[in-house]
Amino acid sequence: MIRGILGYGVHVPYYRLQRAAIGKTLGSGGGKGTRAVASYDEDATSMSVEAARTALRSFDAPTPAAVYFSTGPPPYLDKTNANAIHAALNYPSEVFAGDMVGSARSTTAALTAALNDRRPVLVTSSDVRTGRPGSGDEAALGDAAAAVMIGSDDDAPVIAEWIGTSSATHEFLDRWREPGWNYSRVWEERFGESVYKKLVAEAATTAFKETELSAADIDTVVISGLHARAVRSAAAAAGVGAVPSAQDLTATIGNTGSAHGLVSLAQALDTAEPNETLMLINLADGCDVSIFRTTDAISGYTPARSVAQQVEHGNDSLEYAKFLTWRGFLDREPPRRPDPESPAGPPSERNTGWKFALIGSRDRSTGNVYLPPQRVALEGGAVDDYELVPMADIEGTVATFTVDHLAFSPSPPTLAVVVDFDGGGRFMTELTDADADEVHIGLRVRMTFRKVLTANGVHNYFWKAIPVR
Repeated sequence: MIRGILGYGVHVPYYRLQRAAIGKTLGSGGGKGTRAVASYDEDATSMSVEAARTALRSFDAPTPAAVYFSTGPPPYLDKTNANAIHAALNYPSEVFAGDMVGSARSTTAALTAALNDRRPVLVTSSDVRTGRPGSGDEAALGDAAAAVMIGSDDDAPVIAEWIGTSSATHEFLDRWREPGWNYSRVWEERFGESVYKKLVAEAATTAFKETELSAADIDTVVISGLHARAVRSAAAAAGVGAVPSAQDLTATIGNTGSAHGLVSLAQALDTAEPNETLMLINLADGCDVSIFRTTDAISGYTPARSVAQQVEHGNDSLEYAKFLTWRGFLDREPPRRPDPESPAGPPSERNTGWKFALIGSRDRSTGNVYLPPQRVALEGGAVDDYELVPMADIEGTVATFTVDHLAFSPSPPTLAVVVDFDGGGRFMTELTDADADEVHIGLRVRMTFRKVLTANGVHNYFWKAIPVR
Protein backbone atom coordinates (compact mmCIF):
# COMPACT_ATOMS: atom_id res chain seq x y z
CA MET A 1 0.00 0.00 0.00
CA ILE A 2 1.35 3.41 -1.02
CA ARG A 3 0.54 6.36 1.24
CA GLY A 4 1.01 10.03 0.53
CA ILE A 5 -0.65 13.07 -1.01
CA LEU A 6 -3.85 12.46 -2.97
CA GLY A 7 -4.58 16.10 -3.74
CA TYR A 8 -3.90 19.63 -2.57
CA GLY A 9 -5.16 23.18 -2.81
CA VAL A 10 -4.02 26.67 -1.85
CA HIS A 11 -5.80 29.92 -1.06
CA VAL A 12 -3.84 33.16 -1.49
CA PRO A 13 -5.96 36.19 -0.53
CA TYR A 14 -6.85 38.64 -3.29
CA TYR A 15 -5.36 41.72 -1.63
CA ARG A 16 -1.69 42.68 -1.50
CA LEU A 17 0.05 45.41 0.47
CA GLN A 18 3.02 47.06 -1.18
CA ARG A 19 5.77 47.08 1.40
CA ALA A 20 6.90 50.49 0.22
CA ALA A 21 3.59 51.91 1.51
CA ILE A 22 4.68 51.14 5.08
CA GLY A 23 7.87 53.17 4.82
CA LYS A 24 6.09 55.96 2.96
CA THR A 25 3.57 56.34 5.77
CA LEU A 26 5.73 55.70 8.83
CA GLY A 27 9.09 56.92 7.56
CA SER A 28 10.69 53.55 8.30
CA GLY A 29 10.10 49.85 7.73
CA GLY A 30 8.63 48.38 4.58
CA GLY A 31 10.94 47.30 1.78
CA LYS A 32 10.40 45.94 -1.71
CA GLY A 33 7.70 43.67 -3.07
CA THR A 34 4.27 42.85 -1.68
CA ARG A 35 2.68 40.74 1.00
CA ALA A 36 -0.67 38.91 0.83
CA VAL A 37 -3.36 40.31 3.10
CA ALA A 38 -6.46 38.49 4.29
CA SER A 39 -9.48 40.71 3.74
CA TYR A 40 -11.50 42.08 6.64
CA ASP A 41 -13.95 39.20 6.13
CA GLU A 42 -11.32 36.44 6.10
CA ASP A 43 -9.65 34.58 8.93
CA ALA A 44 -7.70 31.35 9.34
CA THR A 45 -10.88 29.26 9.32
CA SER A 46 -12.48 30.79 6.24
CA MET A 47 -9.21 30.62 4.30
CA SER A 48 -8.80 26.95 5.24
CA VAL A 49 -12.26 26.30 3.80
CA GLU A 50 -11.26 27.97 0.54
CA ALA A 51 -8.00 26.02 0.30
CA ALA A 52 -9.85 22.77 0.96
CA ARG A 53 -12.51 23.59 -1.64
CA THR A 54 -9.76 24.23 -4.19
CA ALA A 55 -8.22 20.87 -3.35
CA LEU A 56 -11.51 18.99 -3.58
CA ARG A 57 -12.27 20.51 -7.00
CA SER A 58 -8.95 19.20 -8.32
CA PHE A 59 -9.59 15.45 -8.05
CA ASP A 60 -12.15 12.81 -7.18
CA ALA A 61 -11.63 13.07 -3.44
CA PRO A 62 -12.76 10.45 -0.94
CA THR A 63 -14.65 11.46 2.18
CA PRO A 64 -11.93 11.73 4.83
CA ALA A 65 -12.04 10.04 8.21
CA ALA A 66 -10.78 13.23 9.85
CA VAL A 67 -10.27 16.95 9.24
CA TYR A 68 -7.31 18.59 10.97
CA PHE A 69 -7.04 22.38 11.22
CA SER A 70 -3.66 23.91 12.02
CA THR A 71 -2.66 27.53 12.59
CA GLY A 72 -0.67 29.76 14.88
CA PRO A 73 -3.40 32.22 15.94
CA PRO A 74 -6.80 30.42 15.83
CA PRO A 75 -10.01 32.46 15.52
CA TYR A 76 -11.48 30.63 18.53
CA LEU A 77 -10.01 29.41 21.80
CA ASP A 78 -11.96 26.85 23.82
CA LYS A 79 -14.01 26.02 20.72
CA THR A 80 -13.03 23.70 17.87
CA ASN A 81 -12.39 25.76 14.74
CA ALA A 82 -12.26 22.66 12.54
CA ASN A 83 -15.99 22.12 13.11
CA ALA A 84 -16.79 25.13 10.91
CA ILE A 85 -14.54 23.73 8.17
CA HIS A 86 -16.24 20.36 8.54
CA ALA A 87 -19.68 22.01 8.21
CA ALA A 88 -18.68 24.19 5.24
CA LEU A 89 -17.46 21.11 3.36
CA ASN A 90 -20.74 19.33 4.21
CA TYR A 91 -19.06 16.27 5.69
CA PRO A 92 -21.14 13.70 7.61
CA SER A 93 -21.06 13.74 11.41
CA GLU A 94 -18.87 10.62 11.68
CA VAL A 95 -15.94 12.53 10.16
CA PHE A 96 -13.76 13.68 13.07
CA ALA A 97 -12.73 17.35 13.23
CA GLY A 98 -9.89 18.60 15.42
CA ASP A 99 -7.53 21.53 15.91
CA MET A 100 -3.76 21.55 16.18
CA VAL A 101 -2.98 25.19 16.91
CA GLY A 102 -0.69 27.57 18.73
CA SER A 103 2.53 27.65 16.70
CA ALA A 104 3.96 27.29 13.22
CA ARG A 105 4.86 23.70 14.11
CA SER A 106 1.19 22.83 14.42
CA THR A 107 1.06 22.11 10.70
CA THR A 108 3.82 19.52 10.98
CA ALA A 109 1.92 17.92 13.85
CA ALA A 110 -1.22 17.64 11.74
CA LEU A 111 0.67 16.42 8.67
CA THR A 112 2.61 13.80 10.64
CA ALA A 113 -0.55 12.51 12.32
CA ALA A 114 -2.27 12.20 8.94
CA LEU A 115 0.65 10.42 7.30
CA ASN A 116 0.83 7.88 10.11
CA ASP A 117 -2.90 7.17 9.92
CA ARG A 118 -4.27 4.41 7.69
CA ARG A 119 -7.34 6.36 6.59
CA PRO A 120 -7.82 9.39 4.32
CA VAL A 121 -7.28 12.60 6.28
CA LEU A 122 -7.75 16.22 5.20
CA VAL A 123 -5.09 18.56 6.63
CA THR A 124 -5.69 22.31 6.45
CA SER A 125 -3.20 24.97 7.45
CA SER A 126 -3.80 28.69 7.54
CA ASP A 127 -2.33 31.83 9.04
CA VAL A 128 -3.18 35.51 9.34
CA ARG A 129 0.18 36.99 10.31
CA THR A 130 1.30 40.51 11.15
CA GLY A 131 3.50 42.49 13.52
CA ARG A 132 3.52 45.88 15.14
CA PRO A 133 3.31 48.76 12.63
CA GLY A 134 6.74 49.40 11.16
CA SER A 135 8.19 46.11 12.36
CA GLY A 136 10.03 43.58 10.26
CA ASP A 137 7.24 41.06 10.82
CA GLU A 138 4.62 43.42 9.42
CA ALA A 139 6.46 43.69 6.13
CA ALA A 140 7.89 40.19 5.85
CA LEU A 141 4.90 38.07 6.86
CA GLY A 142 1.80 37.27 4.82
CA ASP A 143 -1.52 35.45 4.87
CA ALA A 144 -2.47 32.25 3.05
CA ALA A 145 -3.89 28.76 3.49
CA ALA A 146 -3.18 25.30 2.15
CA ALA A 147 -4.94 21.95 2.28
CA VAL A 148 -3.71 18.45 1.48
CA MET A 149 -5.63 15.21 1.37
CA ILE A 150 -3.47 12.43 2.75
CA GLY A 151 -4.42 8.85 1.94
CA SER A 152 -3.49 5.57 0.32
CA ASP A 153 -3.75 4.27 -3.22
CA ASP A 154 -6.83 2.35 -2.06
CA ASP A 155 -8.58 5.73 -1.61
CA ALA A 156 -7.46 7.52 -4.80
CA PRO A 157 -4.33 7.79 -6.96
CA VAL A 158 -1.37 8.97 -4.86
CA ILE A 159 0.36 11.85 -6.65
CA ALA A 160 3.25 12.13 -4.17
CA GLU A 161 4.32 9.07 -2.19
CA TRP A 162 5.47 9.61 1.38
CA ILE A 163 9.00 8.27 1.74
CA GLY A 164 9.70 9.21 5.34
CA THR A 165 9.74 11.84 8.10
CA SER A 166 12.21 12.71 10.84
CA SER A 167 12.31 15.37 13.53
CA ALA A 168 14.68 17.05 15.94
CA THR A 169 13.22 18.90 18.94
CA HIS A 170 14.88 21.22 21.43
CA GLU A 171 13.52 23.75 23.92
CA PHE A 172 14.84 27.25 23.25
CA LEU A 173 13.50 30.80 23.03
CA ASP A 174 12.92 31.87 19.44
CA ARG A 175 9.42 33.29 18.83
CA TRP A 176 6.56 33.56 21.31
CA ARG A 177 3.24 35.25 21.96
CA GLU A 178 1.04 35.37 25.03
CA PRO A 179 -2.71 34.83 24.64
CA GLY A 180 -4.29 38.16 23.77
CA TRP A 181 -1.28 39.59 21.97
CA ASN A 182 -1.85 40.46 18.32
CA TYR A 183 1.82 40.10 17.39
CA SER A 184 4.77 37.89 18.30
CA ARG A 185 8.08 38.74 19.90
CA VAL A 186 11.37 37.36 18.63
CA TRP A 187 14.70 36.72 20.33
CA GLU A 188 18.03 37.82 18.80
CA GLU A 189 18.37 36.14 15.40
CA ARG A 190 21.97 34.93 15.59
CA PHE A 191 21.16 32.85 18.66
CA GLY A 192 18.18 31.18 16.96
CA GLU A 193 20.15 30.51 13.79
CA SER A 194 22.91 28.70 15.69
CA VAL A 195 20.36 26.42 17.37
CA TYR A 196 18.41 25.73 14.18
CA LYS A 197 21.54 24.75 12.23
CA LYS A 198 22.22 21.89 14.63
CA LEU A 199 18.61 20.73 14.55
CA VAL A 200 18.45 20.83 10.75
CA ALA A 201 21.64 18.80 10.45
CA GLU A 202 20.33 16.23 12.94
CA ALA A 203 16.89 15.86 11.32
CA ALA A 204 18.28 15.69 7.77
CA THR A 205 20.93 13.12 8.72
CA THR A 206 18.27 10.93 10.31
CA ALA A 207 15.95 11.32 7.31
CA PHE A 208 18.65 10.26 4.85
CA LYS A 209 19.62 7.30 7.02
CA GLU A 210 16.06 6.02 7.52
CA THR A 211 15.03 6.45 3.87
CA GLU A 212 18.38 5.22 2.52
CA LEU A 213 18.60 8.33 0.33
CA SER A 214 21.27 10.98 -0.10
CA ALA A 215 21.37 14.60 -1.19
CA ALA A 216 22.01 13.41 -4.74
CA ASP A 217 18.56 11.78 -4.75
CA ILE A 218 16.70 15.03 -3.94
CA ASP A 219 15.34 17.00 -6.90
CA THR A 220 13.76 19.93 -5.03
CA VAL A 221 14.09 21.18 -1.48
CA VAL A 222 11.30 23.20 0.15
CA ILE A 223 12.30 25.14 3.26
CA SER A 224 9.91 27.06 5.51
CA GLY A 225 10.20 28.80 8.83
CA LEU A 226 9.64 32.18 10.45
CA HIS A 227 13.34 32.60 11.29
CA ALA A 228 14.66 34.17 8.06
CA ARG A 229 18.38 33.71 8.82
CA ALA A 230 17.93 30.08 9.78
CA VAL A 231 15.88 29.40 6.63
CA ARG A 232 18.64 30.86 4.46
CA SER A 233 21.28 28.62 6.05
CA ALA A 234 19.12 25.48 6.34
CA ALA A 235 19.95 23.96 2.95
CA ALA A 236 23.67 23.98 3.67
CA ALA A 237 23.10 22.61 7.18
CA ALA A 238 20.99 19.78 5.72
CA GLY A 239 23.65 18.96 3.14
CA VAL A 240 21.41 19.90 0.20
CA GLY A 241 22.93 23.27 -0.61
CA ALA A 242 23.48 22.23 -4.24
CA VAL A 243 19.89 21.02 -4.70
CA PRO A 244 17.45 23.37 -6.49
CA SER A 245 15.08 25.10 -4.08
CA ALA A 246 11.38 25.71 -4.59
CA GLN A 247 10.51 29.17 -5.84
CA ASP A 248 10.73 31.77 -3.08
CA LEU A 249 7.27 33.25 -2.55
CA THR A 250 8.19 35.72 0.17
CA ALA A 251 8.73 38.60 -2.26
CA THR A 252 5.17 38.42 -3.56
CA ILE A 253 2.99 37.04 -0.75
CA GLY A 254 5.30 37.09 2.29
CA ASN A 255 6.16 34.37 4.76
CA THR A 256 2.80 32.80 5.53
CA GLY A 257 3.78 31.20 8.82
CA SER A 258 2.07 27.91 9.62
CA ALA A 259 0.88 27.52 6.02
CA HIS A 260 4.12 28.42 4.26
CA GLY A 261 5.61 24.94 4.00
CA LEU A 262 2.48 23.45 2.42
CA VAL A 263 1.95 26.49 0.18
CA SER A 264 5.52 26.17 -1.10
CA LEU A 265 5.16 22.40 -1.47
CA ALA A 266 1.99 22.93 -3.51
CA GLN A 267 3.82 25.40 -5.73
CA ALA A 268 6.51 22.79 -6.35
CA LEU A 269 3.92 20.09 -7.08
CA ASP A 270 2.16 22.39 -9.58
CA THR A 271 5.07 21.93 -11.99
CA ALA A 272 6.51 18.59 -10.84
CA GLU A 273 7.05 15.64 -13.16
CA PRO A 274 6.78 11.94 -12.22
CA ASN A 275 9.53 10.39 -10.10
CA GLU A 276 10.76 13.68 -8.61
CA THR A 277 11.88 13.59 -4.97
CA LEU A 278 10.93 16.57 -2.83
CA MET A 279 12.36 17.31 0.59
CA LEU A 280 10.24 19.49 2.90
CA ILE A 281 12.16 21.12 5.76
CA ASN A 282 10.17 23.02 8.37
CA LEU A 283 11.85 25.12 11.07
CA ALA A 284 9.65 25.86 14.08
CA ASP A 285 10.71 25.07 17.66
CA GLY A 286 12.78 22.31 16.13
CA CYS A 287 13.21 20.87 12.66
CA ASP A 288 10.95 18.47 10.79
CA VAL A 289 11.91 16.83 7.50
CA SER A 290 9.47 14.99 5.22
CA ILE A 291 10.39 13.42 1.90
CA PHE A 292 7.93 12.76 -0.92
CA ARG A 293 8.34 11.26 -4.39
CA THR A 294 5.91 12.09 -7.18
CA THR A 295 4.24 9.21 -9.01
CA ASP A 296 2.96 8.80 -12.55
CA ALA A 297 -0.42 10.10 -11.31
CA ILE A 298 1.02 13.62 -11.03
CA SER A 299 0.92 13.84 -14.83
CA GLY A 300 -2.87 13.66 -14.80
CA TYR A 301 -3.37 16.03 -11.88
CA THR A 302 -4.45 19.58 -12.69
CA PRO A 303 -4.93 21.93 -9.72
CA ALA A 304 -8.18 23.87 -9.82
CA ARG A 305 -6.24 27.08 -9.12
CA SER A 306 -2.45 26.92 -9.17
CA VAL A 307 -0.31 28.94 -6.78
CA ALA A 308 1.12 30.95 -9.69
CA GLN A 309 -2.37 31.87 -10.90
CA GLN A 310 -3.40 33.13 -7.49
CA VAL A 311 -0.20 35.10 -7.01
CA GLU A 312 -0.59 36.70 -10.43
CA HIS A 313 -4.22 37.74 -9.91
CA GLY A 314 -3.67 39.67 -6.68
CA ASN A 315 -4.65 43.31 -6.20
CA ASP A 316 -1.68 45.32 -4.94
CA SER A 317 -3.53 48.62 -4.47
CA LEU A 318 -4.52 48.06 -0.81
CA GLU A 319 -4.01 51.24 1.22
CA TYR A 320 -1.87 50.99 4.33
CA ALA A 321 -4.51 52.74 6.47
CA LYS A 322 -7.09 50.16 5.43
CA PHE A 323 -4.63 47.36 6.22
CA LEU A 324 -4.11 48.78 9.73
CA THR A 325 -7.88 49.05 10.18
CA TRP A 326 -8.45 45.44 9.17
CA ARG A 327 -5.76 44.30 11.58
CA GLY A 328 -7.19 46.30 14.49
CA PHE A 329 -4.24 48.68 14.85
CA LEU A 330 -6.25 51.70 13.68
CA ASP A 331 -9.41 52.20 15.75
CA ARG A 332 -11.73 54.14 13.52
CA GLU A 333 -15.11 55.74 14.29
CA PRO A 334 -17.83 53.07 14.14
CA PRO A 335 -21.24 53.70 12.58
CA ARG A 336 -23.72 55.57 14.76
CA ARG A 337 -26.18 52.77 15.02
CA PRO A 338 -26.75 49.83 17.40
CA ASP A 339 -23.94 47.33 17.70
CA PRO A 340 -24.51 44.10 15.74
CA GLU A 341 -25.92 41.16 17.64
CA SER A 342 -24.15 37.81 17.67
CA PRO A 343 -25.82 34.80 16.06
CA ALA A 344 -27.86 32.73 18.48
CA GLY A 345 -26.93 29.10 19.02
CA PRO A 346 -30.26 27.30 18.40
CA PRO A 347 -31.21 28.84 15.02
CA SER A 348 -27.61 28.54 13.81
CA GLU A 349 -27.62 24.84 14.67
CA ARG A 350 -30.98 24.26 12.98
CA ASN A 351 -29.70 25.87 9.79
CA THR A 352 -26.18 24.44 9.68
CA GLY A 353 -26.60 23.01 6.19
CA TRP A 354 -27.68 26.37 4.78
CA LYS A 355 -25.46 28.64 6.85
CA PHE A 356 -22.20 26.71 6.52
CA ALA A 357 -22.55 24.50 3.43
CA LEU A 358 -24.91 26.68 1.33
CA ILE A 359 -27.38 23.85 0.83
CA GLY A 360 -30.53 24.79 -1.10
CA SER A 361 -33.60 22.80 -2.05
CA ARG A 362 -34.97 21.74 -5.44
CA ASP A 363 -38.70 21.16 -5.81
CA ARG A 364 -39.17 17.78 -7.47
CA SER A 365 -42.39 18.75 -9.24
CA THR A 366 -41.10 21.93 -10.95
CA GLY A 367 -37.30 21.73 -10.64
CA ASN A 368 -37.20 25.18 -9.03
CA VAL A 369 -34.24 25.79 -6.71
CA TYR A 370 -34.81 27.75 -3.50
CA LEU A 371 -32.20 29.60 -1.46
CA PRO A 372 -32.54 29.29 1.47
CA PRO A 373 -34.16 25.84 1.27
CA GLN A 374 -37.93 25.76 1.56
CA ARG A 375 -40.35 23.00 2.52
CA VAL A 376 -43.26 24.44 0.51
CA ALA A 377 -42.95 24.98 -3.25
CA LEU A 378 -43.95 28.45 -4.46
CA GLU A 379 -45.46 26.89 -7.58
CA GLY A 380 -48.05 24.18 -6.95
CA GLY A 381 -47.68 24.32 -3.17
CA ALA A 382 -46.13 20.86 -2.79
CA VAL A 383 -45.01 20.22 0.80
CA ASP A 384 -41.76 18.41 1.64
CA ASP A 385 -41.40 17.18 -1.95
CA TYR A 386 -37.84 18.37 -2.52
CA GLU A 387 -34.22 17.32 -2.58
CA LEU A 388 -31.28 19.14 -1.00
CA VAL A 389 -28.72 20.54 -3.44
CA PRO A 390 -25.25 21.90 -2.62
CA MET A 391 -24.78 25.33 -4.24
CA ALA A 392 -21.35 26.44 -3.00
CA ASP A 393 -19.45 25.20 -6.06
CA ILE A 394 -21.95 26.44 -8.65
CA GLU A 395 -21.09 29.66 -10.48
CA GLY A 396 -23.63 32.33 -11.31
CA THR A 397 -24.31 35.67 -12.96
CA VAL A 398 -25.13 39.03 -11.38
CA ALA A 399 -28.75 39.86 -12.27
CA THR A 400 -28.78 43.24 -10.51
CA PHE A 401 -26.75 45.09 -7.90
CA THR A 402 -26.58 48.04 -5.53
CA VAL A 403 -23.56 50.09 -4.47
CA ASP A 404 -24.38 51.05 -0.88
CA HIS A 405 -22.41 53.94 0.62
CA LEU A 406 -24.49 54.05 3.83
CA ALA A 407 -24.25 50.51 5.18
CA PHE A 408 -21.24 50.07 7.45
CA SER A 409 -18.32 48.08 6.10
CA PRO A 410 -14.61 47.94 6.99
CA SER A 411 -14.08 48.18 3.22
CA PRO A 412 -16.76 50.57 1.91
CA PRO A 413 -18.86 50.75 -0.16
CA THR A 414 -20.92 47.60 0.35
CA LEU A 415 -21.69 45.82 -2.92
CA ALA A 416 -25.03 44.00 -2.75
CA VAL A 417 -25.73 41.65 -5.67
CA VAL A 418 -28.51 39.33 -6.77
CA VAL A 419 -26.99 36.16 -8.25
CA ASP A 420 -28.70 33.81 -10.69
CA PHE A 421 -27.03 30.42 -10.31
CA ASP A 422 -26.33 28.25 -13.31
CA GLY A 423 -29.07 25.63 -13.45
CA GLY A 424 -31.49 27.56 -11.27
CA GLY A 425 -31.68 29.42 -7.99
CA ARG A 426 -31.50 33.12 -7.12
CA PHE A 427 -29.71 34.53 -4.12
CA MET A 428 -29.00 38.02 -2.74
CA THR A 429 -25.61 38.39 -1.11
CA GLU A 430 -22.57 40.65 -0.83
CA LEU A 431 -19.85 40.89 -3.45
CA THR A 432 -16.37 40.89 -1.91
CA ASP A 433 -12.81 41.11 -3.25
CA ALA A 434 -14.05 43.62 -5.83
CA ASP A 435 -14.17 47.38 -6.43
CA ALA A 436 -17.37 49.29 -7.13
CA ASP A 437 -16.39 49.95 -10.74
CA GLU A 438 -15.94 46.21 -11.31
CA VAL A 439 -19.51 45.12 -10.58
CA HIS A 440 -22.02 45.07 -13.45
CA ILE A 441 -25.02 43.13 -14.64
CA GLY A 442 -23.79 39.95 -16.26
CA LEU A 443 -20.67 39.69 -14.05
CA ARG A 444 -19.72 36.04 -13.55
CA VAL A 445 -19.25 35.16 -9.89
CA ARG A 446 -18.53 32.19 -7.66
CA MET A 447 -19.18 31.68 -3.95
CA THR A 448 -16.65 32.07 -1.17
CA PHE A 449 -16.83 31.27 2.56
CA ARG A 450 -16.30 34.39 4.68
CA LYS A 451 -16.65 35.85 8.17
CA VAL A 452 -19.56 38.28 7.95
CA LEU A 453 -19.03 39.82 11.39
CA THR A 454 -17.88 39.15 14.93
CA ALA A 455 -20.11 40.16 17.84
CA ASN A 456 -19.70 39.27 21.51
CA GLY A 457 -16.82 36.99 20.55
CA VAL A 458 -18.95 34.95 18.11
CA HIS A 459 -17.81 34.72 14.48
CA ASN A 460 -20.70 34.71 12.03
CA TYR A 461 -19.58 32.74 8.97
CA PHE A 462 -21.57 32.74 5.75
CA TRP A 463 -21.17 32.92 1.98
CA LYS A 464 -20.41 35.85 -0.30
CA ALA A 465 -19.79 36.17 -4.03
CA ILE A 466 -16.49 37.04 -5.73
CA PRO A 467 -15.77 37.70 -9.41
CA VAL A 468 -14.57 34.77 -11.48
CA ARG A 469 -11.01 35.66 -12.40
